Amino acid sequence: MLGKGLLKGLSETARNFVGSYTDEKRLVTVQYPEERLPLKENTRNFPFLVFDGDPVKGLRCVACKICEKECPPQCIYIVLERDEKGKPQKHPRIFDIDISVCMSCQICVEVCPFDAIKMDQVYELSRFDRFDDLLLKKRDLAKSNDYYHSIHPAEATEVDDRLTAEKAKAEAAKAKAATPAPAASAPSTKSVDPAAIPAKTAAAPAPAPSTSAPPQPAPATAASVIPPPKPVAPAPIPPENLPKPSP
Repeated sequence: MLGKGLLKGLSETARNFVGSYTDEKRLVTVQYPEERLPLKENTRNFPFLVFDGDPVKGLRCVACKICEKECPPQCIYIVLERDEKGKPQKHPRIFDIDISVCMSCQICVEVCPFDAIKMDQVYELSRFDRFDDLLLKKRDLAKSNDYYHSIHPAEATEVDDRLTAEKAKAEAAKAKAATPAPAASAPSTKSVDPAAIPAKTAAAPAPAPSTSAPPQPAPATAASVIPPPKPVAPAPIPPENLPKPSP
């Protein structure tokens, strides 16, 4: 029949069209932004700073600048805080991340020794200004540990347990170092009865000097005496070798 394949294709299209409104398995379209799919725990986008309690003094970051040095695109900028006398403080005065350059490689998270920087899941970062608005400041990056638990619960729990164990170990070592060592026992001043001390034994008398003559060496035996060598007579000179008398 002419056009049989065309009709078959149109029927399949019509079946899929009707099924997309009636079959729950076919309802794959999410009405974004009213509807959103839940993100997986390992989802990552751009970094953020974790703080405990106070957003300023509770930052875990100590401005060691390891993440700034290890960042491949060099999108992190850190300035250490100092007091009036110029003494360095253990927190950053400036911590900026340029998300227009960041490639979400997570190297900053892996090299941080204080678990102060983690990867966020926020992906709605559209801005009208592509320069200053894409440079996130410290106030924009700082987020609480509770927020960290809400997006990465398993990882955050593991980090908190490790930090708690390290803190307890450090406090125990500090308390042990602060505990004074036990004082050495003082020597006893109790008087000792001289009568209770046993008398020393008399020294042994020195041996008497020997009056016997020193031993003489034994006389040599005949077997031990070597006779002198006998003189050997010179061999006779043949007559032909004798000097002839002069005429």
